[in-house]
Amino acid sequence: MQLSEAVQKRIINLCKEQNITLNKLATNSGLSYSTIFSIFYGKSKSPKLATILHICEGFNIELTDFFKDSLFKDVEFEDE
Repeated sequence: MQLSEAVQKRIINLCKEQNITLNKLATNSGLSYSTIFSIFYGKSKSPKLATILHICEGFNIELTDFFKDSLFKDVEFEDE
């Protein structure tokens, strides 16, 4: 699995677990809806770490908790 796909799936799973809509996540994280939408639907292939940190704040979790998931166990990194 590519890193961007793992990030996307992790956000989808967290939204389901916490019953949070994309709009609510955008509000909670201080990011624009379009940024969240782009990551959620796989249009953003390389979200910045700072963006993921804001998303973590929106979920009220630590960055380490975001990446402490089996999705990231065998992740492949995309070439830039």
